[in-house]
Amino acid sequence: MEAELDVDNTDHEILAILARDARSTYGDIGRIVGLSAPAVKRRVDRLVDGGVILGYTTRLDHLKLGRPLEAFCELRFVGKTRVDAIANIADDIPEVEEIFTIAGDPDALAWMRVKDVHDLKRVIDLLRSSGIVTGTKTLMVLGVSSRRNHLS
Repeated sequence: MEAELDVDNTDHEILAILARDARSTYGDIGRIVGLSAPAVKRRVDRLVDGGVILGYTTRLDHLKLGRPLEAFCELRFVGKTRVDAIANIADDIPEVEEIFTIAGDPDALAWMRVKDVHDLKRVIDLLRSSGIVTGTKTLMVLGVSSRRNHLS
């Protein structure tokens, strides 16, 4: 187990700024937290090297990309299915954003984005046709209240 990185209040401020807008410049961040751009860069580099910052991402408008319907599907598997097989169940299904393997019942959650209910049924049928899925329960997302850009 790796030791925790020492992260102070200024580091938390920098992380909060980057969580809101990962394209913020070191100069912009420095003006907010009271540091020079090179000092901010050193801190960000340390947070990257220490594994606190894992990467940068882009938020997309899925309606404009033709996949506005978001859903979760509980997946239950044959009892002897290995966790790696569960995690890889949707490798060839681009509509499945992520698979969460979980303890308890169900065995996993599939998070997916599709164009409509007909497309959702098609994706669920693909998951069920694997031969190792024994049951599903699908939940369509009505709305999202994101905590993604909040640090605790």
